[in-house]
Amino acid sequence: MKHPIASAASGPVKTSIGPTLQAIKQISTDFNIVSLGRQIAACEELFSENPLIDVAILGQFKAGKSSFVNSLLGVPILPVGVVPVTTVITRLSYGPAKRAIVTYYDGRESEIGFSEIEEYISEAKNKANEKNVDVVDIELPSLEPYAGLRLVDTPGLGSIFKYNTEISEEWLPEVGAAIIAISSDRPLAENDLNLIRELMEFTPRVVLLLTKADLLSPEQQKEVVAFFGDSLKHEFNKDFPVLRYSTVKETEVYKPFLDELLLDLSRNRDTEFKGILQHKVRSLARQCISYLDIALKTSERADTDREDLKKIILDERVNFELMQTELSLVARENEQRTRELIAAYLTATHRIKLIQKLTARLSAAMPRWKGNLWKMTRQYEEWFMENMVEEMDHISRSDYKHFFGTLRKAHSSISRSVELFRNLLDKNIEKVLGIAPGSVNWIIEVSEPSHPDIVFTKTFDFHFDALWFLFPMFIFRRVFEKHFVKQVPRVTDIHLSRLAYQWEVRINKAIEEIKKQALEYVQDELSTIDALLSGRAGRTDEIKALVSGLKAHLAAIEGP
Repeated sequence: MKHPIASAASGPVKTSIGPTLQAIKQISTDFNIVSLGRQIAACEELFSENPLIDVAILGQFKAGKSSFVNSLLGVPILPVGVVPVTTVITRLSYGPAKRAIVTYYDGRESEIGFSEIEEYISEAKNKANEKNVDVVDIELPSLEPYAGLRLVDTPGLGSIFKYNTEISEEWLPEVGAAIIAISSDRPLAENDLNLIRELMEFTPRVVLLLTKADLLSPEQQKEVVAFFGDSLKHEFNKDFPVLRYSTVKETEVYKPFLDELLLDLSRNRDTEFKGILQHKVRSLARQCISYLDIALKTSERADTDREDLKKIILDERVNFELMQTELSLVARENEQRTRELIAAYLTATHRIKLIQKLTARLSAAMPRWKGNLWKMTRQYEEWFMENMVEEMDHISRSDYKHFFGTLRKAHSSISRSVELFRNLLDKNIEKVLGIAPGSVNWIIEVSEPSHPDIVFTKTFDFHFDALWFLFPMFIFRRVFEKHFVKQVPRVTDIHLSRLAYQWEVRINKAIEEIKKQALEYVQDELSTIDALLSGRAGRTDEIKALVSGLKAHLAAIEGP
């Protein structure tokens, strides 16, 4: 979906950040630092696309995020309630006309009326996101003062609905600026600090919003704001803006401070976008310098020394074949259980209810069927195809989150294995070369498996219906109706098993993709370190010059 942008990033952004990115790319190519390739590509994409700045509204569930956005908009667009409400990420931006677009996991888009929005984004009306909505985009003319920005309401972190937490956490890398809502009726928690810590890796601007400020007296508000400021300063050695807000009382007193924040972001959109790019490129440059430090240490060594260093650093514990075996074992163990767990869930949750439902429907439908045995059999097959496809599709779309157990477990286990590999490699480098490598971003991109197309499998083959003329229906009709009803449990079991198989194929494919990404990361890291340790001698001055040049680039994009 295309969005208007207030103005494109131009001269200052491209002239200051572009050369730094190109320098990092050139160094990575010259020194075979393949492990930075994906991050460089992501920065180049961001640099060229020049997207809207996402201002995410984040925080624990029931912190008042949706109420805050509604108050800011002046209209109750987002659903609110006394239980965790939001189940889908919702993005709001300026548009010349009011409209809402639903994007589904399969890439389809549909425009809906504003009165229908709650049907797609609320937990009550889209339980466990059974409608498979990826994101809802809302455009409003009233957001023109904030053109160039996109407000993003996210499902609450820490909600009892586990998938809500997963949605918000997986979306963190997309944040351009963040407002973290913290309710005044609960203290600053460890989860809030962890969220801030994680956000700082992705965005240069983090603002705290003390919601439900009306629950506190003015003196208590000042005390809480001071406590937040001191705690964050102690934890991060950095000052964070702490704003107050209430949707119930004295809203107009607090609103100007938020308007000022958002208007400042919008009016200075190019500068803010430059800051986002700076933040990401600085992180990339520091990683590049960390790799160059390894090259610098080894450049001064003789060829024989470097070979010895390589044997010690790239020991048997960080061997690619070992990691390949370990990750393949993890993937295989989980893949072997996928169908078993899905089938067990489907049987326990749906089998009896589905048999009862289909039996009742079939018993009600058969009296309306006309004709001889052959015609009745055809009607029976058509009825079962229609009803079974409908039921399997409904189960697939409403319960699919329950099928991801082995996918989540594989993701967690593979991530731990890669993290252990990274730690062992870093320790070896620090032990041998005396330098602690910089942290290299390690993110697995997990695409949710697509929903299978539900197709009816013909399971009846009544050969005797070809002899229909031998069975007068006024005599045998009741016999055949009973026979049809008896088929319901068998046909139900066959199609539940088939549904489990269809999801098994998709989930196991996703597990294999996770394993593939992990092994690519391991191989890239090992190739990079091997290349740095195998470099030609006598490049010390060259490497020092490159490090100095990168630092100069960093100073340039920092600005005066």
